[in-house]
Amino acid sequence: MYYAPMQQNKTLQTSLFFFVLVMLFLSLSCSRQKPKAQSSGTATELRYGYTTEPATLDPLSSSNTADGKSILFNVFEGLVKPDTEGRLAPCLAESQTADEAGRVYRFMLRKNVRFHDGSPLTSADVKFSLDTAAAAGFIGFNAIEKIETDGDYGINVILKFPDPEFLPYLTVGIVKAGSTDRDKRAVGTGPYFIESYAVQQSLVLRKFAQYWQNNVPRLDKITIVFFADSDALILGLHGGSIDGAGLTGALVQQLNPGHFDIVPGYSAMVQLLALNNAAPPLNDLRVRQAINYSIDIQEIIDTAFYGEGKPSGSPLIPGLAVYYEQSLADPYPVNYEKARLLLSQAGYGEGGQKLSLEITVPSNYTMHVDTAQVIAGQLAKAGINAGIRLVDWPTWLSDVYRGRKYQATIISVDSPTVSPKGFLFRYYSQDNSNFVNFANAGFDRIYNAILAETDEDKRIVLYKEAQRVISDNAASVYIQDILGFKAFRAGAYGGVLNYPLVVSDFASMYGK
Repeated sequence: MYYAPMQQNKTLQTSLFFFVLVMLFLSLSCSRQKPKAQSSGTATELRYGYTTEPATLDPLSSSNTADGKSILFNVFEGLVKPDTEGRLAPCLAESQTADEAGRVYRFMLRKNVRFHDGSPLTSADVKFSLDTAAAAGFIGFNAIEKIETDGDYGINVILKFPDPEFLPYLTVGIVKAGSTDRDKRAVGTGPYFIESYAVQQSLVLRKFAQYWQNNVPRLDKITIVFFADSDALILGLHGGSIDGAGLTGALVQQLNPGHFDIVPGYSAMVQLLALNNAAPPLNDLRVRQAINYSIDIQEIIDTAFYGEGKPSGSPLIPGLAVYYEQSLADPYPVNYEKARLLLSQAGYGEGGQKLSLEITVPSNYTMHVDTAQVIAGQLAKAGINAGIRLVDWPTWLSDVYRGRKYQATIISVDSPTVSPKGFLFRYYSQDNSNFVNFANAGFDRIYNAILAETDEDKRIVLYKEAQRVISDNAASVYIQDILGFKAFRAGAYGGVLNYPLVVSDFASMYGK
């Protein structure tokens, strides 16, 4: 059972708060840019399609899918929340200050926030949530020494050491203190609450009447429909069983532009051919480099994505332009002769054993299956026998991501925060999310230096150096930040916003 919100005839007040960040003052609205004024239309519900569903409804679990996180963006909120430009705006906290040493952060909560069951948000809920996230190993929370409450609305977060990028971690969803069955009772403070959830069928979001922001959300109901694959999703759009969905370029080509409004936007994820650096023969740098020299990324984009997108040879999305190392746009230009030479040096090729590579791909992601097929053909030109193993999503999570029992896989990885660290932490040798088993002392040294560096310009230099180390060691093959599209029934909806991270902001939308 899910909590339906208590209805009260009480007018909520909202005002503009000033968010104090160290010594600077920001006057930003919480999390969203304001959509255009709603016209007098009739659409009050949006039926939206996904091909994957949440692995959990618990925002304090680190094992969710990207689509799961994007759905929960509408249900749970953090102390701060990113806007469409990637800046952090105040959300459940109306203000924040930090001491000069950068070790003590003080937050003051809004006093008009309620959970979906009608109970008020207090500092005890925030402390419980942050403590739980720290125990679950959320990125950045290892820096927390302790969390103190100061009355019902004050929170002090004391760090063990200064962390110049600590604030983005506090976008983590806040839950009720003491809640232990969060995956069964998803009670947040967001603009929508979960009215019902039928696994492998649908999840219904209903407008929360007591939401602390006025005039948000605009649509009364979001019905999320889950499809087995992209083909079924397209049929749903054509047949009218759903009003919208997120699509790749290949799928958009199957839609009549006169029947649908197409909104482009990058996925804010890095698509890669992930290589298990600990699994023979991929534990040999020469083999990983040979694979990189064998892959034509532009051909992948042209073939599997209808030419929509740009190559990117970095573990960072190009959208983080200040931190992105531009020299890595094409670090391994296609060179089959060089690839064969490297393979020969590693004991494969002419007169020796031919290299075989198994690429495990989650079958529900058509774009990754298509990419695998193109890559298999390219690797054959270098003398590499590549086989494709299709698995369902739960198997991929258990065998590949958690178990690391694979050679290669194609997937897109996102960042839990709007920060380059959110992409690079996966390569730190001691991190549990390092599913490619990358272990490099030089990278670890740079990464640790990033955590201690408070000067932004110096930190940018270190981030670029870290990307070069990953590339030089051919940790994986970095393909692109996939240019995606959102398709909606023509003329029916407005207010579609894109963010530099994976979210679906249904609260910004309205019916025309």
